[in-house]
Amino acid sequence: MSLNPAIAFLTTPSATPPTSESVVEALLMAEKKAKQTKVRSAYEHLLGTWRLGFITGTKRSRQKAGVILGSGRFLPKWVNISLSYSQSEAEEERGTVENAVKLGFLQLILTGPTQFRPTNNILAFDFTRMQVLLSGLKLYDGYLPGAKEREANFYQQSLKEQAFFTYFLIEEGYIAARGRGGGLALWTR
Repeated sequence: MSLNPAIAFLTTPSATPPTSESVVEALLMAEKKAKQTKVRSAYEHLLGTWRLGFITGTKRSRQKAGVILGSGRFLPKWVNISLSYSQSEAEEERGTVENAVKLGFLQLILTGPTQFRPTNNILAFDFTRMQVLLSGLKLYDGYLPGAKEREANFYQQSLKEQAFFTYFLIEEGYIAARGRGGGLALWTR
């Protein structure tokens, strides 16, 4: 099974979507191959903006969501969720993440520090700041509760204290990862 039909569907407006089951199967095969070959990457390969296109959720969330999430789901085209990674000038494996969600005129942007661990392709992150915009007008811009201290201590925390993605597929036009909670995700440029 290949991810090509899923990538085509996510990047071409008229493409036909493959089944969720086939996408999950392809993601699991890619993850298994990455573990076997011990593929190592660098933070610079993640830099840029990626649009979330497919998610599976965790077993727990699938049980709660039931039919809504099923074994996995393509995000509707009218929902735009993107991740943007930028690199620190001082530290090549550190940087910033921005998670932007756009629904009509409303935009929610979460930002925070990141640290890439190349030995196992893990990107740890924390969302510490939030912006809420309505038609470009800032309604809120500031730290999330308790986040200023978390941001100051982020690089001293152990991985088990942080949220993270384990990237198992990093290509020019798409990336795929397993979240800390066990769900799978696929993003495209």
